[in-house]
Amino acid sequence: MNKAQLADVVAAKMNLSKRQAEDTISLIFDTIVDMLQSGGEVTITGFGAFESRVRKGRTGVNPRNPAQRIQIDPVRVAKFRAGKTLKDALRVKPPGTVLSMMSEPVPEPPAMVPTL
Repeated sequence: MNKAQLADVVAAKMNLSKRQAEDTISLIFDTIVDMLQSGGEVTITGFGAFESRVRKGRTGVNPRNPAQRIQIDPVRVAKFRAGKTLKDALRVKPPGTVLSMMSEPVPEPPAMVPTL
């Protein structure tokens, strides 16, 4: 699902115009980005937490010349930790999958009835 499709779903469920839904989604994303740029954290209870971290600088290898070592500068990156509600929602096994079949008890075979 992309941003436009998300806006369509939000517009339909909230009885908004598509433009209002797009503006709302953009505002939410911009707010999260602004908070992460300032070094803060955004926690959405049940869904997850966004935070920015600084990845340490390190020595790497030049892919064009593997014998050459290069210095990689520290960089700020976004991290996401899923919340309990999201984790639990993803743990549900759809019926008919191999994993759901493995967790179900194996049915007993029908009793054999002698025929004459």
